[in-house]
Amino acid sequence: MANEEKPKQKMGFTIIKNDPTDGHKGFGIGSLSLENVSPVFIDIEERNAFIDIGAMHAKSEVERRVKFTTNREDSEGGKPYWLVWVTIDFKESGPYFAGVTACEMVVNKEKRRGYKILADHVNKMDKSMKRKIIVDHMDDVSKEVLADFLKSHNLEMWERSEEQLRNDLTLNK
Repeated sequence: MANEEKPKQKMGFTIIKNDPTDGHKGFGIGSLSLENVSPVFIDIEERNAFIDIGAMHAKSEVERRVKFTTNREDSEGGKPYWLVWVTIDFKESGPYFAGVTACEMVVNKEKRRGYKILADHVNKMDKSMKRKIIVDHMDDVSKEVLADFLKSHNLEMWERSEEQLRNDLTLNK
């Protein structure tokens, strides 16, 4: 019996809606509300953007049944994606895209292997929540796909967003 291990205590993010301190004091006080953050995938080859909320817990359709490593060779021949964390905030004139940060990902479904740096994904989500714009490292095609996606989602939000976002995603043709 001396070798019996206690089960590890698990403490992850608690995703709660609205104000975490609304009305009661107890578990969840001071927790981050991830309500205004959305994961947008960009399929670079298909020139397509889509939202998959499962990415909040690394359980998106793109990530399912794939073992991720930090070694690019493991996912060689795979499909490249950008996972873009989009945070929406409000100003007097209305809602806008406040934080937009992109993370690289490669998925090889046949090999069931993928490449991503989890720490980068977590840090970029955090930076998005802190209203940062980090998209300048994306390829031009993906920038265009993301800009079109955000505009088609809500043109007024796009127009209210910081000039940096529009400049960083607009290609000088």
